[in-house]
Amino acid sequence: MDCFAIKKYFLLVWVMLIVAANSFGQNSTSRPTPTPDDDVVVKISTNLIQVDVTVTDSNGRIITDLKPDEIEIYENGKKQKITNFSFVSSGKPASDRMVDAAKNVGHVQVPKQQPDAPTQNSIRRTIAIVVDDLSMSWVSVAYTRDALKKFVTEQIQDGDLVAILQTGGSVGALQRYTTDKRILYAAIDRIKYNPMGIGRNVSLVPVELDETQATNPGTAGGDEADTLLAAANSNRTAIFASGTLGSLQYVVSGMREMPGRKSVMLFSDGFDLFERDREGTPHEGLAMRYVRQLIDLANRSAVVFYPIDPRGLQPGTLQPADITRGMNPRSTMSLVNARRQRVWDSQEGINFLAKETGGFAFLNNNDIIKGMVRALDDQSYYLVGYVPDSDTFDAMGSKYNKLEVNVLRKGANVRYRGGFIGRADKKKIVAPPPEKSFDYVRQLRDALISPFAVNGITLRLTSLFGSTGPNDLYVRSLLYIDVGDLTFKDERDGQKTCSFEVLATSSGAGGELVDQIGKTYTVSVPPDIFKQLQAKGLVYHFKFPAKKAGGYQYRVAIRDPVSGKIGAASQFVQVPDLGAGKLTLSSLVLEDMSVDEFQASLATGSVVKTDPMADTALRRIKVGRVYRYSLQIYNARKSTNLEVRICVFRDGKLILNGQPKPFKMVGAVEPAYLRTFGGLSIGSQMEPGDYILQVIVTDKATQKQQIATQFVQFEVVE
Repeated sequence: MDCFAIKKYFLLVWVMLIVAANSFGQNSTSRPTPTPDDDVVVKISTNLIQVDVTVTDSNGRIITDLKPDEIEIYENGKKQKITNFSFVSSGKPASDRMVDAAKNVGHVQVPKQQPDAPTQNSIRRTIAIVVDDLSMSWVSVAYTRDALKKFVTEQIQDGDLVAILQTGGSVGALQRYTTDKRILYAAIDRIKYNPMGIGRNVSLVPVELDETQATNPGTAGGDEADTLLAAANSNRTAIFASGTLGSLQYVVSGMREMPGRKSVMLFSDGFDLFERDREGTPHEGLAMRYVRQLIDLANRSAVVFYPIDPRGLQPGTLQPADITRGMNPRSTMSLVNARRQRVWDSQEGINFLAKETGGFAFLNNNDIIKGMVRALDDQSYYLVGYVPDSDTFDAMGSKYNKLEVNVLRKGANVRYRGGFIGRADKKKIVAPPPEKSFDYVRQLRDALISPFAVNGITLRLTSLFGSTGPNDLYVRSLLYIDVGDLTFKDERDGQKTCSFEVLATSSGAGGELVDQIGKTYTVSVPPDIFKQLQAKGLVYHFKFPAKKAGGYQYRVAIRDPVSGKIGAASQFVQVPDLGAGKLTLSSLVLEDMSVDEFQASLATGSVVKTDPMADTALRRIKVGRVYRYSLQIYNARKSTNLEVRICVFRDGKLILNGQPKPFKMVGAVEPAYLRTFGGLSIGSQMEPGDYILQVIVTDKATQKQQIATQFVQFEVVE
């Protein structure tokens, strides 16, 4: 039996879901005088190329009095005649912001109950703070969260439109842009370590070979298997990097129509630009392809990247967690060098992203706030424009035009965008208003990519990977909906009814659409069941086949047609390659039950009536209850040689280190697709808060044992 075959538990058995609608489904003989648009920073058209240029002195301060004859711009090595030149200033310097913050120390600030809504004219700077939880360790996340709180308190000022986002998806989709610090503080509190990412956490139990074998094939202990593992790890890292870059494309796309120059402060442990093959040779792959697409989109959207590495200064030496017993000096040095090289490689990606968009990367420095302040002060710039040559644009729109900018003033430093692809920006065409019956489709599609508030309906998305065979990979997504945000009507027969419209999509790591579902549902329940839904929420689910292994971004938006409220959520999921033969685990399914019910299920094998879809979607449990978890194990050699154990973490600290237990098979299934379950008792010592459950499976059937792990985050409540 497939552990994800829980469709029969959908909602409550007497909830009726009725499908009401199905799937949505340049050449010119004369050139006009170039006239840049008022709010356009970067403009790429056949009659004007206009870019933003930042000029600083030797101390990093913005130079504000540059003259047009002190700057030169080259396209593909050819000097251009400057036709437009202006300076744009924005925001107070950091020293003034610190003084303002100091004045408020010791005083209770009464926030406005209804902050003034930002307008286009009142916004001077638009800043997206993106936390790349797909790459970050728990330590990096903790440092980032602390720095963001201080940054919002001391540095954000009137006229700043700010959003705090995560690349891996979170509750409520993308945090909206706001001028309200209370909303930003709330967004910071929701930033959590993502156990499904690739960020290493020294607190978590090691589940891979030692770094010498995994990153340097041929060193002590290395063999052909290690070489293959290194290549697989390189590919896995590239998949998550492409997931980060795909999320950033959504962020930049949402910022494109906003006025002025926009900034992205990217907190990331970095990503590699190049992948390595089985021989260890670097080559361009997914990450390089997607980063070039992102850079072109950012340059056309006037978005500047300021990556910040929260790891700070890395010593690149042996650490207390390293086990060097039995290693010779050469192997030990190889371990140290591999660690240093990994840091350098990861920083190369974010540094390239900054340089090509006119920003800078803040690396190898423990003062994260300093990097954020520098980025905030870097918002003043020059607009430099010129009339392009006739060969700038080609018929295919694929020519890359390299830009170079020189400043003739002594001691001045200049940063600028590296270039653009030779296709003109399309003119905006005002489309006729859509038919009313299909207007909601457009609204839902906008909600999926909008970086603004889409939290009218409270949602929680949980996407689970599973498989029933080597050619049947899929992801089942569970969407928890707070029914208090839906409009229910009283019917004559006493039933409570409501309708909601759904649009769900899956995209590849690069942002390309893979699948979509669009439907309208009607829910009809009696009053007593309605009260249960109010307490437990409503769970909508959808299943998308995964045509191949890789990274996918799952997004869903729903709309209440009566109130017009819309909610959206997203999550990044990696679908593993089961054909590689590596020990792999499915996602975890959770069931909330009493201690007696769990013990009865163990003793007699009796079926306990639970609601695994709701329990897995909500991931919230009370003290005194038991979480029964279930999952599938793929590519095990022999079930008799499997061991299973669990660990529980809170705030990155191990609070439960379970003992290994022999694997117990559940149901008669193929050896390559085994199913098991276990339980976690929520004792009184577990205080309310967020926890991580880790399930570790070890296969000892071969001389070199294989280890696989899976995580799930849950909340303990009183």
